Amino acid sequence: MNVGIYCNEKYLPDNLRYVRYIKERLSDYGISCSAVRSREELDGINLLMVLGGDGTILTVAADCARRGIKIMGINYGHMGFLAEFEQEKLDEAITLLCDGNYLTEKRSMLDVEIGGKSCLALNDVVIQRNTYGKKYSNTISLTATIDGSLVDNYLSDGIIVSTPTGSTAYSLAAGGSVLTPDLDAFILTPLCAHSLHSRPIVFSGGSVLKLFYSKENTSVNVCVDGVVVGEYEGFSEVKVTKSQYVTEFITSGKVNFFDKLLSKLTKWSR
Repeated sequence: MNVGIYCNEKYLPDNLRYVRYIKERLSDYGISCSAVRSREELDGINLLMVLGGDGTILTVAADCARRGIKIMGINYGHMGFLAEFEQEKLDEAITLLCDGNYLTEKRSMLDVEIGGKSCLALNDVVIQRNTYGKKYSNTISLTATIDGSLVDNYLSDGIIVSTPTGSTAYSLAAGGSVLTPDLDAFILTPLCAHSLHSRPIVFSGGSVLKLFYSKENTSVNVCVDGVVVGEYEGFSEVKVTKSQYVTEFITSGKVNFFDKLLSKLTKWSR
């Protein structure tokens, strides 16, 4: 097994100390280990230990999914929904890895197509109005269809399309429901819709969602897992489908989803 270590330098300015420590522990079990700082360094890695917060894991999720690399998350950030282990459990995580007494959990991902560009999302894709500069938009008009059938026309700040994994993030803050990770479904959540009836909609993972916006001089930003992938004006279409790729997480099998949800959200609301 070849193990990589990816650190968020914001939370771990002395990350080299952690890398050296993990290397020493793994070498006792004959497991090769190396620090990963770029996409190219992921080649040949079987498992990636990610030390940071949810954003750190999202940074590498798509590249790991395309390469079939498992992720072991160690939370050194604030929220830590995606990480199985808290920072004080680092030794426990290393022992679990070395003994091979771990489970894997596969999380659904989204394929996002817009303007000839294709992206992969673990959490969500957000189509939102441009809120700065000369291309500022007050609201945007979006039409959503699922498998060719009209869902609704939205006059809003935008729309969030989330996986079950992403349903506890931006979508939840915008009033969306929480989906358990094992569901083969996604959720569409309007952002500040100017309507009395627009509500979040849960739809099958086997469906094809299309979002159209056609108002002239309207500028929108498209964000995938928190990163702006493009700014678009005029008529365009965003196509969202379930990806063939999955993000595979290393778990202990001891953490209950609802216990974690309650503890994290209670901490978040303080």
